[in-house]
Amino acid sequence: MDVAEVFRSMSPLEVSSVAFSLAYLLLAVQQNILCWPAALIGTLLSLALFVDARLYPESALQLFYAAMAVYGWRQWRRRDPATDGASIEPAELAVSVWPARYHVLAIGGSLLAAGLLGTLLRKTNAAFPYLDSFTSVGAVITTYMVARKILENWVYWLVIDAISLYIYWARELYLYAGLFVIYLVLVVVGFLRWHRDWRAQAAYAAA
Repeated sequence: MDVAEVFRSMSPLEVSSVAFSLAYLLLAVQQNILCWPAALIGTLLSLALFVDARLYPESALQLFYAAMAVYGWRQWRRRDPATDGASIEPAELAVSVWPARYHVLAIGGSLLAAGLLGTLLRKTNAAFPYLDSFTSVGAVITTYMVARKILENWVYWLVIDAISLYIYWARELYLYAGLFVIYLVLVVVGFLRWHRDWRAQAAYAAA
């Protein structure tokens, strides 16, 4: 398939979904709270797209993303008690890291849940039941980590996005595949920026 044919195969829905998804990640890298409204819009657009592509765990995941967009907004904001909650100011939610035991639980739980879900989906017409299940389950945990500003979320995303890139290309969602190439670059940028902020916070606390 040549480049022109690839672009002709892209639907307006796919283009819009990718645009908002990219906006979300760019804003998240900068710890800009507007990443959450962008995430909500992109999520609703992606829901319809993934149902049509028979990526059922991905479709269900969009509902979780929508809820997490609201949760993330609330976590990154705080109400000013002096105005009875009438005004909203940016929260001072600091970047933090998880202890090793949390990662053991997160990774082990993701593999177990993905195996069970993939086994169930093998009985349907789902595409890539195990891989899709793994990326979907992993994304649930990792999105929560973003909402809580856990530094290691970027490492998790590196694995998830690499697998997702393969899935989207195989399902001929070429614009999404291209988006995930960009995601892989931004994941590294995000980790470096958040790590810098985390170190600065640690240095400030120790002073």
